[in-house]
Amino acid sequence: MRVVVLGTGLMGAGMARSLLRSKMDVVVWNRSAAKARPLADEGAVVAEDPKSAVVGADVVITMLFDADATAGVMAEALPSVPAADGAVWVQCGTVGLAGIEHLAELAAMYGVPLVDAPVLGTRAPAEQGTLTVLAAGPVEVREAVAPVFDAIGVRTVWAGERAGDGQRLKLAANSWVLSITAATAQAVALTRGLGLDPDAFLEVIAGGPVDSTYAQAKGRAMIDGEFPPSFGVDGAVKDSGLILAAMAVAGTDDRLMRVLGEHYRVASERVGEGADMAAVVAAFGS
Repeated sequence: MRVVVLGTGLMGAGMARSLLRSKMDVVVWNRSAAKARPLADEGAVVAEDPKSAVVGADVVITMLFDADATAGVMAEALPSVPAADGAVWVQCGTVGLAGIEHLAELAAMYGVPLVDAPVLGTRAPAEQGTLTVLAAGPVEVREAVAPVFDAIGVRTVWAGERAGDGQRLKLAANSWVLSITAATAQAVALTRGLGLDPDAFLEVIAGGPVDSTYAQAKGRAMIDGEFPPSFGVDGAVKDSGLILAAMAVAGTDDRLMRVLGEHYRVASERVGEGADMAAVVAAFGS
């Protein structure tokens, strides 16, 4: 099976490695070529451009930052995707409702089936092949993409058949991820601000009904003040905007998400876009 991965950043590189471990033929491309070249040592073919990358593909995965970046790359690649031979486009980035609608229109122009399949997980699960795939797309192509989803994830949740249902579920899930991370930052900053060791907070919740692996991992990063990117704070800023747009469509109250988005924006300014989302603790004055 020949799988092309367009976008080998934090998530795409790990996904490519998981596909290689599953003995698939993997072709990779990235706008910054230096991010793709290390995958050649692990067995991937590094393409020079999106157009040449997708020639002969069975599945084309896009894992790019946003809808605009994805549309730009696929406008170049889609004419060369072998749709007549059954090739499928699997769009794994978080691009929002308007974004996926535009990408679906682009896919339809070239007759390429599109599976809307954002993933839940960060850098480590991507490297380990333990992501959760939140998929939506035609029933008739699900068998074709199943080996790919099995390689990159531990489970696939099919949200529906229309492109956009995967994004809807992902935005709901990410609203929770942004919330729990910011809530952890608030508690860590408050514990420290009150003159206590913030480790005490993590100890209090450990193993109890309000504990989570995510709170422990992000809380530890906040306490140590070390933010190597796993889920970038710039991505949190972007996703909060996409969630707000989805809330406007859904008609749900967006006041909490507006506050969260502002905290991630402030943290990005204070710590830098390259930092992990755990850097949101900086917006709480700690």
